Formats: sequence, C-alpha cells, structure tokens
Amino acid sequence: MKFWGVRGSIPTPLTPDAVRSKIATVLQRVKPDDLLSAETRERFLAQLPPWLFGTAGGNTSCIEVSLHPSYGIILDGGSGLRELGNSLQIREPKVKRFHLFFSHFHWDHLQGIPFFPPLFDPDCQIDCYSPVKDLRSILEGQMNLPYFPVPLSYARAKLVFHQLDSKPISLMGGAVFWKQMNHPGGCYSYLVTDGKSRIIYATDSELTQKDFEKNQENTEYFASADALILDSQYTLGEAVEKYNWGHSSFSLAVDFAAEWNIKRLYLFHHEPLYEDKKLYNNLQSARWYYRHLGKSGLEIFLAEEGQEVEI
Repeated sequence: MKFWGVRGSIPTPLTPDAVRSKIATVLQRVKPDDLLSAETRERFLAQLPPWLFGTAGGNTSCIEVSLHPSYGIILDGGSGLRELGNSLQIREPKVKRFHLFFSHFHWDHLQGIPFFPPLFDPDCQIDCYSPVKDLRSILEGQMNLPYFPVPLSYARAKLVFHQLDSKPISLMGGAVFWKQMNHPGGCYSYLVTDGKSRIIYATDSELTQKDFEKNQENTEYFASADALILDSQYTLGEAVEKYNWGHSSFSLAVDFAAEWNIKRLYLFHHEPLYEDKKLYNNLQSARWYYRHLGKSGLEIFLAEEGQEVEI
C-alpha cells in the first residue's frame, strides 16, 4: 500500500515560515566536520530527526492498495488522489482499471476527484463504491456549478457506481469488506485482504466502547489484522474536549490496536494545526504509551505521504 494523503479536515501545505524554521534549525546543528565530504554530509542528513529532514505531508486522505499491477484499489479521494493520478502518468505497466472506495463524503475525502487524470481518459474504467445510495448524485453534486467549472458528465472514463450491501466485494483474487464507524453523518471503514494479509482503513472514526466489545462481528473484522490505518487526530485531552467530533486520540488508537492484537498501527488523519515536530512527538508518545502497557507485538508508525508499505 502507499499513502498519497494523510492529513485530516483540510489540505495543509508547509508554510514559508515552517520551511525557514526547518532550514535554520538544520544550520544550527551542522558542524564543520559534517561538511568535509559527500559522505559526511550524507551522514549528517541521515542523523537528523524525521520531522526536520522531511514532512508527514499536507494532502488529505487517499491510500492506494495494490493486489495486482494492472488494477488499483483506492481508499478515498482526498487531495492526495491528484498526486496518485500524476504518478500514474509515468507508471508502467499502465493502470486502466480503478476501484475507488469512499469512507464518507466530507470535503477532505472528495477534493482530489476533479483532478484525477484517469477520470478524463476514455481507456480507463473507474468503479466507485459506497454503502450509501445515490453515489453518482453525490459525486455529481460536488462538481456542479458553482462549486467546480467541469461537471462529472464531462468525464471520458467509464464510470460504474456500486452500492455495497452486506456481501464483500471480490477483486483480483482478494476481497474488500466494510464496517460502519462512529462519525457525524456516518463513515465506513474498509478491510482489504488477499486471503493472507489484512489491511484495515478506518479514518474519521471516534472509537467507542462498542468497538472494543469481543463479539463475533468485531472479532472477525478487527482481530489480528496485519495493518490498521486509524484516525488518531487528537491527543487524549483534545479528544475529551472535542467529544462527538468524530475523531480519536493516538493513545486510544494504541489501546484499540493492542486490544485486537494488531501487528502494525499507522496513526492517520493528522490534525491540520499540527506541525511536523508535533506529529512526530505524538508518535514517540504513542510508542512510549504502548511500552508502558507492558505489551509487545505491535509496531506503531506515523502515516507519511509517499510512504510505501509491503504487507
């Protein structure tokens, strides 16, 4: 899988002040010996913390999952979908069939659709999925005037709309399952499996006690997943203050992943007010909290734009 957008709520590009601050901090750390050769310079850069030499990214939710090189599974159409589309222009072999699953229809999960190049390629087919009915009307509405100058009817790709029922969708030797989560207006998580590995995408999910209950439905869906991409927008204090806003804290995400014996947890849907240093500090706090629980077996990562993961 590859992360093309990891921010929540609204795209958050690096500001000029943030770039200048990163450069100034790097210059404060460099020593004459670090500049002696290409090798010493590379060594110096490699030792910088990730929040300084890099960024978590500013695009909103979009993840690509690959089960087959000629087909693409896409989870959400946030502004990261544009970056995915641009990469497809130079990718070989060419991908002409896409399966796009929507968690819900808040702006930060739709913004990339009008800028997705395959939408205007007559050789492409895009299958769109959601448990919500009238999916076509929803996507058409957000591209109509005065919201966007090019309506969805101008798309040249073949568009096929699917309303999901209780049955999983079989794709390329794998399958996609879904489950409703707790979020204002509704939201759905997706489980993608190739029959061996299992990835769960659960953005915009405010975890409740029901998600921890060891019933059959939860156990079959969550237990022992290989990777869980989970909304972790807040600190615990913020989550309490913003109760019923539809997002979880990183500490509750750790509790949840530990309870369900998840192998890898990816903190996702990053708060737009957080700079990179704050995000990576939250990652360290999440890892410390897990060690404090006295458990083992869970790896915790920060979802970063451009990050590729093989499961």
